[in-house]
Order: sequence, then C-alpha cells, then structure tokens
Amino acid sequence: MDENWYEDERWLRSPKHIVCAAVVVVNDDQDLLMVKSPRRGWEIPGGQVEQGERPAEAAAREAREESGIDVRIDDFCGAFINISQSICNLIFVGTAVGGELRTSLETPEIGWFRLPGALEKITFPSYRERIQMALDRSKWPFLVDYER
Repeated sequence: MDENWYEDERWLRSPKHIVCAAVVVVNDDQDLLMVKSPRRGWEIPGGQVEQGERPAEAAAREAREESGIDVRIDDFCGAFINISQSICNLIFVGTAVGGELRTSLETPEIGWFRLPGALEKITFPSYRERIQMALDRSKWPFLVDYER
C-alpha cells in the first residue's frame, strides 16, 4: 500500500468519524468517579481515541489525565453513537488501581460521588444513560443511537 494513501481522493471524500472512549469506575464504597468539564458538566472520564491507540487504552489514559486515577479496564459494555455528529462513544468499566485525585485544565473539578445520587449531578440524559447501562450487566452489550 502506498504510504500516502491518506492523500488519495477516495480517502479525502470518505466519511470521517470521531471515536471516543470512556470508563465507568465504581469503588468498593459504591462511589462513582466523575469529572466536571466546563462545557459538558459532570460526566465519567473519557475522550477521543488517538490515532494508533486502542480504545481501552484511551479510556484508561483519559481517566488518568482527567482525574489522576490509574484505571485497569475490566470490560467493554457497549457504544453510544451520535449519527448527526459522526461520534462513536465506546463505554468500558474499570477498577481504580492507583493514583490520587487531581484536577486538570480540562477538568477543574473531580471526585468520587455516592451512587445512585451521583447520577443527579449529570446534565445530559445520554451521559446518565451510559452510566446506568454500564452498571447493569444485563444490558450488555448495548448500542444506542442518540442526539445531543
């Protein structure tokens, strides 16, 4: 394959999608790890999968970058897809294995919040639904189309 395949006319005209990965982390006390974004409010750690990165690795990286918590990815739960914006959000569950809570430029507030009350802090219904479905193994695997 030509090393400049990405400059090919067919590639340039083909659809492009954003792939994101997020992780639901609940500790032994039934507290949920959440981060607060200035734009989106409270949510679980997550973000865009970088080129050449595995989605599970991206979810763990985002958790560490956004919260300071080291996370072991335990399982894949499902996906939420925003068709109009071509965004695919892959949802994982994980376990905190180290690190300490710390804020970042992306997430000026972070913390562990008791379930189920933690879900009341979340502004966007689709963000709340991701967590609820990830916490209910009977819903796995899930594929949810949504509009924001």
